[in-house]
Amino acid sequence: MRVVQAYRFALDPTTRQAAALASHCGAVRVAFNWGLAQVKANLAQREAERSYGIPDDQLTPALSWSMYSLRKRWNQVKHEIAPWWAGNSKEAYACGLTRLADALANWRDSQQGTRKGPTMGFPRFKTKRRAARSVRFTTGTIRLDGHTTWCCRC
Repeated sequence: MRVVQAYRFALDPTTRQAAALASHCGAVRVAFNWGLAQVKANLAQREAERSYGIPDDQLTPALSWSMYSLRKRWNQVKHEIAPWWAGNSKEAYACGLTRLADALANWRDSQQGTRKGPTMGFPRFKTKRRAARSVRFTTGTIRLDGHTTWCCRC
């Protein structure tokens, strides 16, 4: 039997640290929205080509929705899309692209009837006001200003 244990920590960031955390959360949203725009543009292009009677084998190639493919493309264009990208952790962008890949997979599975639960709609763009501000760092502790920023208030 495998036991999974989780911990919840309260953060008490300084003003500067709060701004850095907000920037990381914004990076998640930027990567998600960029990837979604790429997917929607690809789908629209292929649909337009179909409406002109272009055979399926001659359509614009379908864009892969995998996290790996989205991240590979992001790394090719991040200098143009977000010239400030280096100011945030690479994990923030990966988090946004992972969320997009998961949302697209859930939508696809829902459309095909292979996903349990209610029908999922196609992913929507994230806005500053509507999107939850969150980011996941999967490679270990993140440090800001040279020291750990996570403060535990138990």
